[in-house]
Amino acid sequence: MLPVMPEGSSVAVVIPSWNSAGLLPGCLGSLHEQDLPLELMVVDNGSTDGSVGYLEREGVPHLALPQNLGFARAMNLGAARLRARFVLALNADTILEPGAVRALAAALAADPSLGGVQPRILQLERGDGARDPERARLYSAGQALHRDGRAFELGAGEEQAPSYRRRREVFGVCGAACLLRRELFTELGGYDERYFSFYEDVDLNLRARIAGRRFEYVPDAVVWHLGNASWQAEAPQPSAWNARLVARNRIATQAKFVPVRALPRILAVEAGSLLRAARRRRLRATARGKLEGLGRLPAMLRDRRRLASQGDAAAARRWLGKVSP
Repeated sequence: MLPVMPEGSSVAVVIPSWNSAGLLPGCLGSLHEQDLPLELMVVDNGSTDGSVGYLEREGVPHLALPQNLGFARAMNLGAARLRARFVLALNADTILEPGAVRALAAALAADPSLGGVQPRILQLERGDGARDPERARLYSAGQALHRDGRAFELGAGEEQAPSYRRRREVFGVCGAACLLRRELFTELGGYDERYFSFYEDVDLNLRARIAGRRFEYVPDAVVWHLGNASWQAEAPQPSAWNARLVARNRIATQAKFVPVRALPRILAVEAGSLLRAARRRRLRATARGKLEGLGRLPAMLRDRRRLASQGDAAAARRWLGKVSP
């Protein structure tokens, strides 16, 4: 039996896209197979591969930005142009199984305390024409946090054990594919655009938790994700850019949220990350990111005080260290 949704319900779908002309047909095609009314907005981040021309020819609603302004900015712009009460954040390198949007929307509609839900995200391999949801490895079954504030995707790279087939509460949802309540944009301001990309979903999850919202993993909804496809193909020195942004944004998130008592652990982890970066020949990018993160500390500490005054930071911190399903 299909999950029940209120009559006339629709979902706003926002797809940030950057040089994804080869990926958009698969993603958009899978949206056509969904059984709910969808509002759609593709936000193109200054692509140079013909993406905008493709969207124009296909009549796909889109917003063409003059340059790459990042995932966070693209999501906020797209959500602001649509009106549905639920917003589906979707990477361009995803493909949805039929019924995925309905399952997510029904779960979110049934529980007003939920800020968002995420599907069972499976790893999509290039050239994988015959997708088997039962045998694929996981990309994400929800987000989790180490005690020092490092975030990771539950189940990433693992086989689908029975524990990953059960619906449950999780710390937060993966920005590659998640359904969010509009209030996360209207009341919380959406994604923090200072992050550009990486950890912006972690930050939104944290702020929503502090504001009293919860998140759930809904495995009946299935989405495939290739993972960083455009980034790896188009970013200048993608591994170095990735390392810089992750290093910078992780420090920002730690400063906004992690308890002071975790500082020794944080220092040890960050020192270790520099050693690993040196071995992998991306020390300069990682060090640059950490310096940028330290430069943002005053602003992030102001955010920390503001968040503490507006909600329950302790409720969010209870998820630190819950690293198993």
